Amino acid sequence: MWTLAGLDEMTDRSNRTPAVERRGDDDRASERGKRLTVARRIVHQALPLLIGGIGIYVVLPRLLSAVTEWQSLSHIVWPFVVLTIVCQTAAFACIWALDRIVLHTKSWFPVIASQLTSAAAGRVLPGGGATAMAFVVSMLRRAGIETPDAAAAWGTSTLLQTTTTLALPVLALPAIIGGAQVNRSLATAAILGAVLFVLLLAAGALAFTTDKPIELFGRVLQWLLNATIRRHDRVTNLPDQLLGARDSVRTTLGRRWKAAIGAAAGSTLFDYLALLAALRAVGAEPRPSLVLLAYTAGQVLALIPITPGGLGFVEGGLVAMLKLAGVPVGEALAATLVYRMASYWLPLPAGGIAYLLFRRRYPDTDTGSLASPGSP
Repeated sequence: MWTLAGLDEMTDRSNRTPAVERRGDDDRASERGKRLTVARRIVHQALPLLIGGIGIYVVLPRLLSAVTEWQSLSHIVWPFVVLTIVCQTAAFACIWALDRIVLHTKSWFPVIASQLTSAAAGRVLPGGGATAMAFVVSMLRRAGIETPDAAAAWGTSTLLQTTTTLALPVLALPAIIGGAQVNRSLATAAILGAVLFVLLLAAGALAFTTDKPIELFGRVLQWLLNATIRRHDRVTNLPDQLLGARDSVRTTLGRRWKAAIGAAAGSTLFDYLALLAALRAVGAEPRPSLVLLAYTAGQVLALIPITPGGLGFVEGGLVAMLKLAGVPVGEALAATLVYRMASYWLPLPAGGIAYLLFRRRYPDTDTGSLASPGSP
């Protein structure tokens, strides 16, 4: 027999059932969302490793052949190998000077240690540039620089270096086209590098003081992007965005923007001289203008984030371009190995030593003040 209480209980149960079912659906949907998030995270972490592994697998035979050629050469001039390392050290010193400018500090040690450590970490750990940035921001914060300031300074320094690298092919084009038949001489190649250095300084000063060149470049680049790449939304306001980025960099640098341009261009010049010294170490006599082309190609390849620091791709591109410049394959392989030893491999242990010294000097997160003018 149905009672009134029983009917009420059945009614309450029937009213609660949809709510319970909805909560169950929500829980299941939340669980599916969590699984998808975990899956995406795994894919994002594994994909760069997979691509990097494929890239290294593709270029590994060329790297092994380079080592073989290195062992077979007996005419390497070792003083020029040392000069290669010295030039590369000078290139790093220019980067450290640039970092000091953007950080508005007089200290050298925290800047050098954080740059070497972050560069090494970005080349051996997954994540590349993101990993390097995390290291440098963390270390600078430990030394007294707040995270937003360190991140902004790191971004400004990286942007200046990248812009200088991307400007190389454009500024070097006249020398490449007009100097293809110049007599083979590394002295001539060094002169071309000095001219390139002056052009980089002039281009940087022009970009920081006037708007027209940036607006023109932005309009041309915007037209190229819209005309050559199919996209759902057309690129708009690119000149204004470039001007905004320039103004942000100029604000960060303050009155020392001229010194910053000089440091960025100096890093490029000494890096180029390191390649010339490596060529001289193996007795190569390439066409100077095409050495400039080989260097610019190597710098652009280093920006490709398939392998850390462009490992393998830079070697392959440099060897191919040096062969085009008239360097025999054996000497091209050996010169590339000498150059990459100084620019890629030696900074790795240097980064580890710098990190240990930094941890010893700044054991606590609140110790030190990098921003203080009187810091050592």
